[in-house]
Amino acid sequence: MAASMRLMRFGGKKSPYYRIVISDRRFSRGGKFIDQVGTYDPKKNPVEVRFKEEKAIQWLRKGVQPTPTVRQLLIRSGISKKLAEEKAE
Repeated sequence: MAASMRLMRFGGKKSPYYRIVISDRRFSRGGKFIDQVGTYDPKKNPVEVRFKEEKAIQWLRKGVQPTPTVRQLLIRSGISKKLAEEKAE
């Protein structure tokens, strides 16, 4: 199963709110998901990104591929740096 870490959109028109989820690549953006690992609210100032770090790192170790947007959020939150440090040890 090819899984990816991606955004799942919620909220009304012109007020998006996203969940960061692990889902099978074959399902649509709003379809089934395996696990929720965080949230992203682009409308707040500053932008609010929350990850469940343990879950996110666990899924990344298993080989889940993040989408380009989620990859940038992982970099901003420092999770990708923690993962790289673990691999270096």
